[in-house]
Amino acid sequence: MADDPTMDAGKQARVSIGRLKLSNFRNYESLSLRLAPSHVVLTGENGAGKTNLLEAISFLSPGRGLRRATYTDVTRNGASDGFAIHASIDTPEGTVDVGTGLAGNGPGDTARRVRVNGVTASADDLLDYSRILWLVPAMDGLFTGPAADRRRFLDRMVLAIDPAHGKRVLDYEKSMRSRNRLLTEERSNDAWLDAIETPMAELGIAIAAARAELMRLINGMIERMPDDTPFPKADCLLEGELEQRVGIESATDVEEVFRRALHDGRTRDRAAGRTLDGPHRSDLLVRHRPKSMPAELCSTGEQKALLIGLILSHARLTGELAGMAPILLLDEIAAHLDEGRRAALFDIIEELGGQAFMTGTDKALFKSLEGRAQFFDVSHGKVVST
Repeated sequence: MADDPTMDAGKQARVSIGRLKLSNFRNYESLSLRLAPSHVVLTGENGAGKTNLLEAISFLSPGRGLRRATYTDVTRNGASDGFAIHASIDTPEGTVDVGTGLAGNGPGDTARRVRVNGVTASADDLLDYSRILWLVPAMDGLFTGPAADRRRFLDRMVLAIDPAHGKRVLDYEKSMRSRNRLLTEERSNDAWLDAIETPMAELGIAIAAARAELMRLINGMIERMPDDTPFPKADCLLEGELEQRVGIESATDVEEVFRRALHDGRTRDRAAGRTLDGPHRSDLLVRHRPKSMPAELCSTGEQKALLIGLILSHARLTGELAGMAPILLLDEIAAHLDEGRRAALFDIIEELGGQAFMTGTDKALFKSLEGRAQFFDVSHGKVVST
C-alpha cells in the first residue's frame, strides 16, 4: 500500500481550493467564492447553509459526500436542471479545474459526471489532485452506533491512502448482491454460484488485507503522537475473521478458506436471505488508551475527543503516504471544546499543512485563528467575507 509512517515523510505538497462555484446545490441557486490558500471559517445561524458548503466540497472526492445523500436529493428544489460544482484546485504542479454534478444530464439520468480540465474523468481520478477528509456531528455516535457506520468510516480511511479500495468494495458488494439473488432462485445451480464466489473471495481478501494494513499504519502513527496530547490516543483493532487471518496466513490460503466458507454456507445463507460470512460483517473496535476503556463506554465528551484525535492521526498518515496534505472539512468542530482544546486543535490543524474548512454558529470560537484563516458569514444561501 505505502511505506511505513515511522519512516521520514519528506515534504508534503500543499493543496488548496482557490475557487468554488455552485449551481442549484441544496439552498444555493448560484454561488462563486474566491478562496485564499489559508483556512476557511464559515459562521452563521443553524440552517443557513454552512454544512451544505462542506458537503459540496466533499463531492470533490469519490462517493456520495459527507451526508451520503443521493445525487437527486442535493439538487435545489425547483431547479430545472441538476446541480453542478466547479472548483479550481491549486497544486504545486499548477491549477486543476474540476467539475462534477448532474447538470446537463438527460431526464432520468442520475449518474454523477466528473470532468478534470475539461476532460471526462472518473470519480476515482479526483484522488490524484486532492484527498478530502471530514468530521461532522453525525459521526459523534460512531462508537455506539451500528457496525455498518464504522465499516464505512474505516473504508473511507483506507480510500484516502489506497485509491483502489473503493472499487474493490463496490465490486465485492455487487458480487454479494448477485450471490444473494441467486440463492433465492429455485433454478440456480452450483456452477453459477461457483462463478460468483471465486472472484468474491478474491475481492474479500483484498478488502480485508487493505483494512488490516491501514490498522497497522494508523496505530503506528498514533504511537508517534505525544502522550500529553489534548486528544487522547486510541488503540484500534479489527473484529473479523478474514482481517485476523490475513495478518498471519498467506493470502492464497485465506482466500481458499473464505471461498470454502461461502460454498459450505449456501444452505444457511439461503435460509437467512443474505451472506453471513465476509468483510461486510467486520467491525472497527476502538479503545481509549489512557483510560483503558472501550470507546463506546466513554462519556460523550471523551468519545468526541477520541474521534478528533483519530481523525487528526489519519490526516497525518494521509499526508505522509499520499504526498499531499489533505483538505479537512470540520463541521461544528469547536462547539463543545473548551478554549484550551480549541487553541490546541487549531495549532494541530496548522501543523498538518493543509487547507481546513470549519463551521460554527459563533465567530468568537475561532478568535485564535485570526490572521490564519479567511472568515465568511453564511446566511440563507448568501456567503459574505467578514
